[in-house]
Amino acid sequence: MSQECEHNCESCQEDCDERSFLAPMNAHSHVKKVIGIVSGKGGVGKSSITSLLTVLKQREGYKVAVLDGDITGPSIAKAFGVEGTQLYSNGQEIIPAQTAFGTKIISTNLLLDNPEEPVVWRGPILAGMVKQFWSDVLWGEIDYMFVDMPPGTGDVPLTVFQSLPIDGIVIVTSPQELVGMIVEKAVNMARKMNIPILGIVENMSYVECPSCGQKIYVFGKSHLNDIADKYDLKVLGKLPLDSELTKLSDLGMIEDYQADWLDELQEALKDI
Repeated sequence: MSQECEHNCESCQEDCDERSFLAPMNAHSHVKKVIGIVSGKGGVGKSSITSLLTVLKQREGYKVAVLDGDITGPSIAKAFGVEGTQLYSNGQEIIPAQTAFGTKIISTNLLLDNPEEPVVWRGPILAGMVKQFWSDVLWGEIDYMFVDMPPGTGDVPLTVFQSLPIDGIVIVTSPQELVGMIVEKAVNMARKMNIPILGIVENMSYVECPSCGQKIYVFGKSHLNDIADKYDLKVLGKLPLDSELTKLSDLGMIEDYQADWLDELQEALKDI
């Protein structure tokens, strides 16, 4: 795929392998950059990182959106305070939910009468839903779309890589030593699919003592730099466990979150 690709196969004269797999972009939308947030395993805070990256880009003045590709375990709508929002259609397209700060959201939970109802679907249906979120939703003009992907290397991540014009991915990990093997799976999948890896984020890296400010490494010494060197990855940040972030996410107020360490993450994101 050309570096100048605008992901519009209908008007493109290039003969590339992407043409047969990409789902068509919504006819009334223009998404400039699509960034996937991935992890090789669950429970590392991938959705939290997706939310934070979205918030930081929104604060820079960009028009942002989140496509919640974690169809069976969606959490983005709750974190952004749009859970329970009734989506509607203009007759042809689905209108995404919009947060108080203007971020556009689409998530499985926004389509269910009861958000606690389990999504018991087989792989092809899950994959089809991801394509619909891209093609049938009226996104409008978007500078950055972040795709919160399910963990692992199964049907849905593969569908996202093949069907959406992913410009790059951010890999989320945690401090445990065994994570090196998990990261390797995510790296190898991305490289097989020719998807650029923008960087790696270590979540739950430490806890900061509220009294003295000392960093406490509750999961042991970080191995992030070793992993990054091994696979030639850029370290975007080592993020702490923060009860305030958890509280605001539970309240649907993640867009209000503030922390000193966010400045470092925002600086690292400027190259994206």
